[in-house]
Amino acid sequence: MKNKKALLIIDMQKGSFTPETPRFDTNGIVDRINSLAEIFRESNLPVIFIQHDGTEMNEFKPNTTEWELLDDLKVNPTDICINKYANDVFYNSLLQSKLTKLNINELFITGCATDFCVESTIQSALTKDYNIIVVEDGHTTGERPHLKAEKVIEHYNWVWQNMIPTKGKIEVKNFEEIKKVLIF
Repeated sequence: MKNKKALLIIDMQKGSFTPETPRFDTNGIVDRINSLAEIFRESNLPVIFIQHDGTEMNEFKPNTTEWELLDDLKVNPTDICINKYANDVFYNSLLQSKLTKLNINELFITGCATDFCVESTIQSALTKDYNIIVVEDGHTTGERPHLKAEKVIEHYNWVWQNMIPTKGKIEVKNFEEIKKVLIF
């Protein structure tokens, strides 16, 4: 990992984790994200927290409880926070300019919801030629009308493993695999 310019993206807000919208393995996901974030910080690699600003839709308004990051996430003062305005974090946000400024070429992606925000961000990053590592057990979602959350996650991990990338690459690796590569 010495010469790579990688970055960890985390998208986990309180408004997505309510009693009405339970998520699969929330505690496990948060623990793995916190561990990865710490490894990134120790390696002097950036960690970015994403917060959806849904002011236009009258939800996830900045500085409200639903807009806040989950309490159990460990956020450091050196971490970067970026607002997003659609499922795709690249849409009208400062992310692309921040990645360019930091000369980032590899994205490790985590967050909620697998089938909306995570999927949209991965698709967008692919078209921008990034190398992408999807943290297989670092994203979550809720139950859907025809699929249990665990099956949605399993399905998207399969989709991403079988995608044809543009100039970058896409890999799906679990936390333990990633940890072995990141710690040197």
